[in-house]
Amino acid sequence: MPKAFTPKVITANALIEGDVVYLTADDRWSPRLTEAELLTDEAHAQVRLLDASNRHAEVVGVYLADMDATQDGPEPTHFREAFRRKGPSNYAHGKQADL
Repeated sequence: MPKAFTPKVITANALIEGDVVYLTADDRWSPRLTEAELLTDEAHAQVRLLDASNRHAEVVGVYLADMDATQDGPEPTHFREAFRRKGPSNYAHGKQADL
């Protein structure tokens, strides 16, 4: 029996900056997970993933990431995505500098 589909977002790395970005419902790439489109339908998620994967001039490494739906927006279910959301950890720059 196939595993049930769980909520996901589309994530990638911005081609020029290398930052982690998330696909929004209005087809933008945002560095903020709270702006990401939460996909709850598997067929819709696959179509969105296919479209996002073809945006070679903007992003690399496009994939679906598991999330929980919360009142504050998508929240990672895996430590890898929580780590990616915070940005580089070697010193305060990028997203961490804004904290």
